[in-house]
Amino acid sequence: MNSNYKIPAPINEPILSYAPNSPERIQLKKKLDEMIQTKIEIPLIIDGKEVKTGHMASCICPHDHQHILAEFHQAGEREIQDAIESSQEAWLKWSIMPWEERAAIFLRAAELLAGPYRAEMNAATMLCQSKNAYQAEIDCVAELADFLRYNVHFMQKIYQTQPNNSRGIWNRLEYRPLEGFIYAITPFNFTSIGGNLPTAPAIMGNVSLWKPARTAVYSNYVFMKILFEAGLPKGVINFIPGPSSAITDIVLDSPHFAGVHFTGSTEVFQMLWKRSSENLSKYKSYPRIVGETGGKDFLVVHSSACPREVSTAIVRGAFEYQGQKCSANSRAYLPKSQWNAIWKELQEQLSRVKMGDVRDFSAFINAVIDKPSFDKIKGYIQYAKDHKDAQIIWGGTCDDSKGYFIEPTIILTTDPHFKTMEEEIFGPVITFYIYEDEKYEDTLELCNTTSAYGLTGGVFAQDREAVILAEHVLRHAAGNFYINDKTTGAVVGHQPFGGGRSSGTNDKAGSEFNLLRWTSIRNTKECFTPAKDFVYPFMDEE
Repeated sequence: MNSNYKIPAPINEPILSYAPNSPERIQLKKKLDEMIQTKIEIPLIIDGKEVKTGHMASCICPHDHQHILAEFHQAGEREIQDAIESSQEAWLKWSIMPWEERAAIFLRAAELLAGPYRAEMNAATMLCQSKNAYQAEIDCVAELADFLRYNVHFMQKIYQTQPNNSRGIWNRLEYRPLEGFIYAITPFNFTSIGGNLPTAPAIMGNVSLWKPARTAVYSNYVFMKILFEAGLPKGVINFIPGPSSAITDIVLDSPHFAGVHFTGSTEVFQMLWKRSSENLSKYKSYPRIVGETGGKDFLVVHSSACPREVSTAIVRGAFEYQGQKCSANSRAYLPKSQWNAIWKELQEQLSRVKMGDVRDFSAFINAVIDKPSFDKIKGYIQYAKDHKDAQIIWGGTCDDSKGYFIEPTIILTTDPHFKTMEEEIFGPVITFYIYEDEKYEDTLELCNTTSAYGLTGGVFAQDREAVILAEHVLRHAAGNFYINDKTTGAVVGHQPFGGGRSSGTNDKAGSEFNLLRWTSIRNTKECFTPAKDFVYPFMDEE
């Protein structure tokens, strides 16, 4: 077409309030009642077709673990091979489809998500991942719609980045998709990440094999329906839930493996990196390894900080969505002079926190995701109870009789290297260490060297020199650093997300930097007046 198209400027999706008697609340409650009463069967989706293997697993409600929402089919070796073949056939057309046509598909998907599918997507995320209405809204609707709209915008921005030219020479860059497929391995805790990891490469013309977390298959399947309704061609994204043991080896052994887009544990990511490096001779090109793995996210509080602001940031940063965020605040360093005031504020706020079923909109927190997570978190709490260097000063109750409920828990330790100060727990548990005010700089260095992770962290201080010092000492301790704010809540297009050290490759989801990873750039130089002889002027006789 003879036109230079301009993508609509992305605007972050408004977050609805779900206040009593609001239209969105009425609609969501109706959808929750409808979906809780309807058990569904979820197939694989390969080459645009539903595939049923008969190898079944269940989607349950974590807050009511006897209730089965869905049964889903799991992929085996044959299905993975079929998905790879389908992806490569789709790649032939998708990789050369005009970018504006790809853009239209994902922009439409964003509108469907934020419009007619909003209640269904929220309800699916609430029921299957045990998120309250607000946590679901900011995740599976607002952030996922933002990913789609902003990534399309970033695509155009990347394509518009072109080199300089000289007289008679035209230089141009083509941002080619990678040859092969991208293996997208997605987590349970954010439906938005589940949707972004396979679609970000696809927006750039790649094809993806999407392996969702077993505990998020329900909501991820809803998003697949949205993509197909938006016009996604068959085979561009193949949906292959199933056990890692049956999928990953086949994927990594394929000569068509071009990269992995991952969010999950450090151990699994390191295994993927190691296995792919061992297979380099099999691949057409070096695979792109992009991953975010977790954190041991910190808050350092200076004596000049406001105790109420600190307490609010801790309650929200540590306990929203049961602490099951890679960015959740799980260790805090508090000044001795402010400890009593902070503790008083914390007790007041925590006394108003309610835990319960997601359909009870007055509940601030809900259940952790499954039995293994429950047992792991409970083990850390018991460890603190059993050791003289720590005490439980709030919470500590665990009950899985109906749902996987763990009370918001605060551990106070005298040992800055206590186990719960160093290891990722991924639950509603935070550990406090009280330091002497005059040792603020030493405490910053302690914070910097305590954890292998480097994802999120923050400082609370009204003293600007204290802030500057924290920014300097903690420069490499967090890829997302917060000043006088909680450590969670990065917004697409505003705070590109990702960390270094053991937290991942820091390729910044929600930015053009991530999308660049899914391109292989070709430079074309065209000469309008080619030379007609090899001789240069310097070769002439005197």
